[in-house]
Amino acid sequence: MFSKSFVRRALSGLAIAGCLVVGLPTLSFADGLPGFTLWGGVKGEDSLNFRLDFGGRAGSWDRYRLRIPAKKMKLAVEQFAISYPDYYKGEFDTKNVEVIVKDKSIKLQEVRWNKDNHLLEIYPEEPIPAGSGVEIQLANVRNPSFGGMFYFNCQVLSPGDVPLLRYLGTWVITIS
Repeated sequence: MFSKSFVRRALSGLAIAGCLVVGLPTLSFADGLPGFTLWGGVKGEDSLNFRLDFGGRAGSWDRYRLRIPAKKMKLAVEQFAISYPDYYKGEFDTKNVEVIVKDKSIKLQEVRWNKDNHLLEIYPEEPIPAGSGVEIQLANVRNPSFGGMFYFNCQVLSPGDVPLLRYLGTWVITIS
């Protein structure tokens, strides 16, 4: 009735369509999570994990959960400096910044947003011990009104260290 080549092509087409349909729900769960960069970008060992709680939609409100693994925290930290590109036109709420260490929120001495230099500075009251996993939560963030890929660089200052910021890694945040 049908030729063998027709049946093979039809079955191949159905298999591909089935894989695409099965893969669609998985893709929708990826909203707000780090994606996969094919070209360029940050070296694997410098890439930091994050989550955008409300999907990273352009022009909307969001909460950024910026994570630093314990293995990156080789020295104690008394200041975090998060720089971002000049074309990122989002807004931060310095009153809604939280630093979480070992599942506990720590007290902050000060949070400064230097808009001119595209820098968010976070000063804990006490230095964060070396080897601690850290999550920096930025709540009430107003995402930029246009989408894009934004490199947020994390630098730290250690107590008693030469007063130069040390690079820890980069969060590659995509706003759609």
